[in-house]
Amino acid sequence: MIDAYLWPTGNGKKITIMLEECGLPWRAIPVNINKGDQFRPEFLAISPNGKIPAIVDQDAAGGPLALFESGAILQYLAEKSGKLLPTDPRGKYEVLKWLYWQIGGLGPIAGQAHHFLRYAPVKVEYAMHRFGTEVARLYKVMDTRLADREYLAGEYSIADIACWPWVYRYDWQGLDLNDYPNVKRWFEAIAARPAVERGTAVGEDWVKSAPPPSDEDLKRLFGFRDQDLKGG
Repeated sequence: MIDAYLWPTGNGKKITIMLEECGLPWRAIPVNINKGDQFRPEFLAISPNGKIPAIVDQDAAGGPLALFESGAILQYLAEKSGKLLPTDPRGKYEVLKWLYWQIGGLGPIAGQAHHFLRYAPVKVEYAMHRFGTEVARLYKVMDTRLADREYLAGEYSIADIACWPWVYRYDWQGLDLNDYPNVKRWFEAIAARPAVERGTAVGEDWVKSAPPPSDEDLKRLFGFRDQDLKGG
């Protein structure tokens, strides 16, 4: 059994989708980041950086194995299940370079776009333009890559699973998928996969039933100051 500690964010959905795709037995354990669950000592013992997702493989050789960082988790699950990551070096590193592209580029930049376009209590035009322009550039990189192949590394892989949940929120990034026809075709093909549908749905009921974050929650989550929340 794999215990998956998460909240249904872009990074959380990577892991729920992967677990559904690879067919390993698992259970979801909610970590409500809006309420500060990620800072509880028991979670920090698994994920020292205080970020979701994290997993504990209870059946790992040598005893339970805890992992944090979504890219490491995806690679581990692929290697454990023998799915969605080629074993030949050329194919493997074709996947890994796009996985790391997402981890180092698409994810952080899209996350900053979400923050400044959607959550920041004060509209900072420079930041909105900076991250909006850069996330659009990254979509263009993907669109060019997908012009002559179905998936980012040729075959469907953990590279696609890493990128898809961030494209899922393209509207939060101020983008229109019609401007990126190859990305749109890729996105819709992945969205139609039954495992992706199941994985995407995990935790949505948690969000609906949870109370909205308070000012104190926002200060803890985003580092807001009192004057930020007042618009000062």
